[in-house]
Order: sequence, then structure tokens, then C-alpha cells
Amino acid sequence: MRLKRHKICVDDFELLTIIGRGAFGEVRLCREKTSGNIYAMKKLKKSDMVIRGQVEHVRAERNLMAEVASHCTVKLYYSFQDTEYLYLIMEYLPGGDIMTLLMREDTLTEPVARFYIAETILAIESIHKHNYIHRDIKPDNLLLDKNGHMKLSDFGLCKPIDCSKLSTLSEDEPMGDDNLKESMDVDSSLSETANGRRWRSQHEQLQHWQMNRRKLAFSTVGTPDYIAPEVLLKKGYGMECDWWSLGAIMYEMLVGYPPFYSDDPITTCRKIVHWRNHVKFPDDSRLSPEARDLICRLLCDVDHRIGGAGADQIKAHPWFRGVAWDKLYEMEAAFKPQVNDELDTQNFMKFDEVSV
Repeated sequence: MRLKRHKICVDDFELLTIIGRGAFGEVRLCREKTSGNIYAMKKLKKSDMVIRGQVEHVRAERNLMAEVASHCTVKLYYSFQDTEYLYLIMEYLPGGDIMTLLMREDTLTEPVARFYIAETILAIESIHKHNYIHRDIKPDNLLLDKNGHMKLSDFGLCKPIDCSKLSTLSEDEPMGDDNLKESMDVDSSLSETANGRRWRSQHEQLQHWQMNRRKLAFSTVGTPDYIAPEVLLKKGYGMECDWWSLGAIMYEMLVGYPPFYSDDPITTCRKIVHWRNHVKFPDDSRLSPEARDLICRLLCDVDHRIGGAGADQIKAHPWFRGVAWDKLYEMEAAFKPQVNDELDTQNFMKFDEVSV
């Protein structure tokens, strides 16, 4: 009753370190003054969201986080607004994200990759069960708790599906920034090097990806590396697009860079649309036949993509043989992040304090 009488606002929180910054605002650590509990506060500028037509996306994000009670997804505790900003108060996961882990490790062994791909499958499955498509599955949105277990975050591009009316979405707007619109008009005669560089070796491509990874992640355009071809082509798409993203992440975990990486996002989009010419494994990669098979069955056309009949189809793949799906979050995680205390932000990028 006391909580109901008291309308929560930003003044109820002590604002601490910034741990993320995006197109519409920032994410920072905060402490609730009455309880002392630590949270992550996502602060979004309302005028920017209206101008860029993102209001429905943010509403879907809030609704999904409130609706999906899963240990595989980031929890939402409060949402409120003032005249200028919308605030989402979420659980803080101090282990950083999978992107940070990949930058530190270059590549993961198959057992470690299997663990995190399996937890990602459970997270995507929990979203799909509530009839939402995530549409933005990428390493930056896979966060680690203090024990190293993964939770899916950032539901800003989620789309609800009305199952009584349709099974696919028809998109009027492209994914990401206007700069990606050009990618929808694809010239099939373009060669791999038309607008991008031909890498001399896997090592050179890996080095270039590592240098640009952070810059791409926090640009307003972002990176299209994990977007399914049917989304880019705006042909209408369904939940299968999230499984494509899973395949791109699995490839990156085991090879060291995404399968369609290029110097610029437009070339990456062209490669994705013409995926048949570009799903290749480096000569020196030592992937098991099962791993290669699963990647190829995820990075393919919608009609043949594994997962189209549900997550159980992927779980049954031979690469996951021996995985105890119902015990994953009870097991010791494949990687234990260094976390000193509840306010530790060492696993996140450092951001300067600027007004948003």
C-alpha cells in the first residue's frame, strides 16, 4: 500500500556510473535510496523516440519485460517517466556481455560456445513463447550475471505477433539507420570486393574486426552483421530471423569474426542477402563437423532453417548431444567473470559524463 501511494520517480535513485550509451539515451548503474538495491537504469529521451518513430518499439520492450518472467531474460522492476525522459529500472548484471568476452578471448572452444549458445536458445525460446520476435539478437545484448550465466537484454526492437492473424511480419521500415536503406536495393552482380576489402588472411580479418567492434556497437547505425536476409529485404518474416542471428553469433564465437563481416555496413548487408556465396569457413578453422552443420542449417533460407518448427528442433541437433537443458542455469557457468562487489563495472566500457 505504501508503494502504491508513493509514485516512483528518478529522485528515488542515486545515479552512479554510466555503463552504456545508445541512440536514445544511456544506461547507468543506480542505487534505490530507500532499499539500497542496485539496478541498471535505462534513460530514454522521449522527443528523440517520437522523431524516429520508436515509441511502439519502446512500448513493446516494456511490455515484454513485464510479461516474460524467465531466468533467461533481464528483469524489469519499475518503469516511469517525466516530461523529458522514459526510465526503465532493470536488474544489473555485472559480468559484462558476450561481446566483451569475445574481444578478450578472440575465439571460444566448442564446449564454452555450446554452453552460451544453449543458454541463448532458452532465452530466445522464452521470448517466442510469448509471441514476440526479438529481432536484435547479437553479442552486445547477451549479458552475464556475476556467476557467468547469460541473460538476454535490450528488447527495443521486439515485435509482437498476433498469432490469430498472421505468422509473419511485413516491415515498412528497415532495421537500423536510414543508411541501411541502400542495402535493400541489392545488385546481385556485385562481387565480394565491390565495396569492401578482400582479406589476405583470417588473421587480418580478425584484427580488423577487433579494432572496429566497439566502434560499430555504439554507433547510431550499429552493426547489421547478425540481421537475417529476409529482414533486410523486407519480404515479411517470422521468428526464424532470431535463429539466423544465433547462427551468426555461433560462427563468430568459433571463428573469431561474424560470417558476413566487411569494412562497411552496406557491403555486409549485400553479403547477407547473397549468403549462399559467403557462408564459408576459413581453411585453418578447426570446427567439428557437427558445429559446421548446425551453423549451415541456421544460416540458410527460411524454408530450410532449423528452428522453424520451434526451439526443440535445434536442441535435438547432434552438436548439443549431452546438454542438460533443464539444468543449464543450475550448473557452473562455462566462464566466471571477475566481479569484486555489487557496484563493480570493470566488465563494461568506460563512458564520459555528458548531458543526454
